[in-house]
Amino acid sequence: MNAQTTLNPASVLSADPDWWRGAVIYQIYPRSYQDSNGDGIGDLPGITSRLDHIASLGVDAIWISPFFTSPMKDYGYDVSDYRDVDPMFGTLQDFDALVAKAHALGLRVMIDLVLSHSSDQHAWFKESRQSRDNPKADWYVWADPKDDGNPPNNWLSIFGGSAWQWDARREQYYLHNFLVSQPDLNFHCPAVQDELLDVTRFWLERGVDGFRLDTINFYIHDKELRSNPPLPKEERNDTIAPSVNPYNHQRHLYDKNQPENLAFLARFRALLDEYPAKTAVGEVGDGQRGLEILGEYTAGSTGVHMCYAFEFLCNVKLTAPYLAEVFTKFDSVASEGWACWAFSNHDVQRHVSRWSLSDAALRLHATMIMCLRGSVCIYQGEELGLPEAEIAFEDLQDPYGIQFWPEFKGRDGCRTPMVWAQDNTYGGFSEARPWLPVSLEHGALAVAEQEANPEALLHHYRRVIALRRAHPALANGDHDGVKASGSVVSFTRMGSGEEIFCAFNLSYKAQEVVIPSGAWVQLGGDLGTVDVPQTGGSVTLGPWQACLAQRT
Repeated sequence: MNAQTTLNPASVLSADPDWWRGAVIYQIYPRSYQDSNGDGIGDLPGITSRLDHIASLGVDAIWISPFFTSPMKDYGYDVSDYRDVDPMFGTLQDFDALVAKAHALGLRVMIDLVLSHSSDQHAWFKESRQSRDNPKADWYVWADPKDDGNPPNNWLSIFGGSAWQWDARREQYYLHNFLVSQPDLNFHCPAVQDELLDVTRFWLERGVDGFRLDTINFYIHDKELRSNPPLPKEERNDTIAPSVNPYNHQRHLYDKNQPENLAFLARFRALLDEYPAKTAVGEVGDGQRGLEILGEYTAGSTGVHMCYAFEFLCNVKLTAPYLAEVFTKFDSVASEGWACWAFSNHDVQRHVSRWSLSDAALRLHATMIMCLRGSVCIYQGEELGLPEAEIAFEDLQDPYGIQFWPEFKGRDGCRTPMVWAQDNTYGGFSEARPWLPVSLEHGALAVAEQEANPEALLHHYRRVIALRRAHPALANGDHDGVKASGSVVSFTRMGSGEEIFCAFNLSYKAQEVVIPSGAWVQLGGDLGTVDVPQTGGSVTLGPWQACLAQRT
């Protein structure tokens, strides 16, 4: 490691081991953030050049989606070398320089670890498929066919079709929960766990501050390879897979969510605890038990620090009753755990479009998520209010979208390049044609345009993040339960000697809300919150208006 480009995080950031609790994390999709070398693909030096923008938002950390060596069949989520940077993104030295600048700006760096599966081009898999008795023969999930030649069970891939692929050399099937080119690693093999923990240590030694763990509940499969039972039609939903995907027809009891995963997570957490102030957030992909699994994986001190499920990332409209329902369930099944909430990310339609939000509604949602109990992830371009981009079929890159087009258009619409300026064809992202087209609709929302407008959404995000950081009760305090009354959702946050009443009108009609009796002062006036009576009582919330009141 180059000592000149690497800083000890403790030398520039607080060593508070609980910094993650209530943190705001900014997700970067590296292919689409900033191209520095004119090849139309974003890269690590490009990210480094834009860190000042991220720091100006007031966030605590960045999460960078995979940049490891990969054949890019799933755009980095198919890793062929866990200890190196893909040349299209730069070098390990570029990564060191990114970490150094981020730390100098007070930003922690989290990276995306894809441990459940690798690329079929990884040296481990190439060796594993050679024979049934080589040193890595059991590093992946192999199984004999049934007597009639069919796969060993009925497990399905989330990308469509069987989760089993025939390999002629071994005359066995291998498991792939995602693409055929993404074989699943066998966590029942101790050597696999050891190797993946060593990969984790490699990046900890390089100065990263934490990890986002892709598909954390997919790590371990049922050893007996039992088939999943059917899921009754009335229980099906499109929380983690589109409704046209037969994946939704099964209750996924055996292909994921296995109890043995807790033992691996304990080993993972113990490794993180060897280093000061490190953290991990897990992605829980499950349409029925997401919040329960979140609670299991984050309770106590032997799992990961936080997880996110898909309750606010799916197609369900975020109404007051639904939000209250989610938190009521969370408080029931995950009260000892910690959530990391998000409205948008690289896997789902941007929430501006998914929920058809007006500018006023978008601002209210930004204020509201910063007041919820839990940590928060925001996705690149969210601070600009970017809508989902329309991508023509001939421009599609995502294999998921190509598979299910046109009923499901895939994930490319949320992955288009970040727009920095309106003064060139490619939005300031690149001088060359980008890997995905830049949306013309996005140009007017570019960073430079919003910087010049004090009323722009970008400045609203800065103000609401600053409010969260200024009040520990909002960042990491408790709450008294989330309640819904008509289209108004309300709760009280308490902590560090503060008590803050929060109410949000999620509708186009004015609504009444009652502030508890006591002495109160208004918070967030620069966010458009309503004036509050000094002794509590009834107030009228305008359409998409919030009430934030601090007890004095």
